[in-house]
Amino acid sequence: MDQKNNEIEINGVKYVQKDSVKSESLTNKFLVRCESAGVFFGEITAKDLTAGTARLSNARRIWYWSGASSLSQLSIDGTSKPGECKFPEAVQSIEVCKVIEVIPCTEKAAKSLSEVKIWKQ
Repeated sequence: MDQKNNEIEINGVKYVQKDSVKSESLTNKFLVRCESAGVFFGEITAKDLTAGTARLSNARRIWYWSGASSLSQLSIDGTSKPGECKFPEAVQSIEVCKVIEVIPCTEKAAKSLSEVKIWKQ
């Protein structure tokens, strides 16, 4: 075993020790996608997925994003183009209906999304 890299090669395939692989920590921030209302970024304070509802606090609507290919990537990496994103100001609380997707955000993504400047018209 290569102690420096925590790797071992078996039949030409390299394997790494599980605890040597860094995984992103998750936060209490989520991306919540609704059927008709779009996508929200915030903290879930209550949810009833049977009824298809969720209550969020400190929630921003993700009106438009750039710098990620999908919500999945946005939840992991955040945005690489924050200046091109359009996220209005956060509301203190919102209840959203017809929830079709709830994705937890990594620390990296939450920091990135939180730092997008408020978009206003």
